[in-house]
Amino acid sequence: MIFWVALRKELMEQWRSYRLLIVVAVLLIFGGLMSPLAARYTPEIIKIALPDGEAFADLMPVPGVSDAIDQYLKNVSQFGVLLALLMGMGAVAQEKDRGTAALMLAKPMPRGVFLAAKFVALGTTFALSLLVAGAACYYYTFLLFEALDLSAWLALNGLMLLSLLVYVALTLFCSTLTRSQVVGGGLAFGLWIILSALGALPRVGEVLPGQLIAWAGGLVKGAGGASWPALWGSVGLILVALIGAWAILERQEL
Repeated sequence: MIFWVALRKELMEQWRSYRLLIVVAVLLIFGGLMSPLAARYTPEIIKIALPDGEAFADLMPVPGVSDAIDQYLKNVSQFGVLLALLMGMGAVAQEKDRGTAALMLAKPMPRGVFLAAKFVALGTTFALSLLVAGAACYYYTFLLFEALDLSAWLALNGLMLLSLLVYVALTLFCSTLTRSQVVGGGLAFGLWIILSALGALPRVGEVLPGQLIAWAGGLVKGAGGASWPALWGSVGLILVALIGAWAILERQEL
């Protein structure tokens, strides 16, 4: 019961602060709409924009559905991670700084419930945003290229969501460490850089969220196999980040 009260409070805050609308708008525009349009019309834009654009455009391969998928994965992964850092960096730190965390946890509300409600609310925001962006991209890819396999497309967005939830959880962990949302965001950004660097290592990268993006693309294109280590590694990172945040918050004086 307490969890649902806390979750309702977090969801209402997401709505009233326009965070939900911001995430939906950014992922819809740059992921759902721009991805298939950019894939389809980039050669035409080059022809118009550059002096020798005709020659450059002729060197480019004919745009296809694969280009739209790659563009979608690139845009959503990049903008999604940045949004995860921005939306989560003040989730705990700001409430501690304002004193609202102390008021809520004096209800009494278990600190684990407090954190879980924030994570689920942020996860819901990104899930709804991906639903909207994914539907738009699916529709425009159908119009401009061809129809995608719906089940594979849903799986692709599910893997994208899981990869973003890793950074939501890590940002919540960093936000728990401090009272400053700027410091929390800086720490989370540092973890993103570290994970990106580790993802380039052959064996280590196989269990990190970045591999989920490659798996997602292969699902729709019908190429490549499953990457279960990356899936379980991502779930493990989420659990470690949330448990670590809970353990730290339990020991903090608010």
